[in-house]
Amino acid sequence: MDSNKIFGLRPVLEALKAGKSFEKILIREGGGSELLYQIIDSAKKKDITLDRVPAERLNRLSKNANHQGVVAFLSSAEYSDLETVLENLQQRGKTPFLLLLDRITDVRNFGAIARTAECAGIDAIVVPAKNAAPLNVDAMKTSAGALNYVPVCRTPNLKSAIYLIKNSDIKIVAATEKANRSCFDADLSGAIAIILGSEESGISESNLELADETVKIPLQGNIDSLNVSAAAAVIAFECLRQRKIEI
Repeated sequence: MDSNKIFGLRPVLEALKAGKSFEKILIREGGGSELLYQIIDSAKKKDITLDRVPAERLNRLSKNANHQGVVAFLSSAEYSDLETVLENLQQRGKTPFLLLLDRITDVRNFGAIARTAECAGIDAIVVPAKNAAPLNVDAMKTSAGALNYVPVCRTPNLKSAIYLIKNSDIKIVAATEKANRSCFDADLSGAIAIILGSEESGISESNLELADETVKIPLQGNIDSLNVSAAAAVIAFECLRQRKIEI
């Protein structure tokens, strides 16, 4: 059994009460007991993803053990609170450097991005509660341990996070092929939060509209895009280069 997977009403409820960090909780479709309703209520209050699934899926996940209608996945590391991270950066007098991931669900890309973030001195990675890669053992392994050092902030949605970041006087820069300006020509030296989108659908239009600026990576070959983790590295280190010049 995976070390980050638990099942059964009491074990899941006690893990919630203990403040464990969850990736998601799967609930059997149909009715439920009082304990199950307690789990649902607690998960909603903590903004934990809840999915109702057929009993057959729970049977597979628990290898036909007595799951009692619930299987949960714990995070391999604790999520951080974005507001607390921003307050700590302000108290330390540090110029914020954040990375927002919009609908990036591939664990390997997430891990590789986290490794880049740690090496580039990024202060935190922000992800939405849904449509985001899990903070699990595979992500930890792919990040080469970087996820032990870079705070990952999970928010109900990126839009609310963007508003909070903008209110902290941090410039929002969206990396998209739709941009007219190269990332090498833009000013990326101050307090900044870079948004990266998935390779399939990019950054959502609603989040793009909230960006203060859009930039692209100029490409010279026949292929019109980079892998998102490679794009993260290019832009992160251009930010780092400009910040070093600023210092």
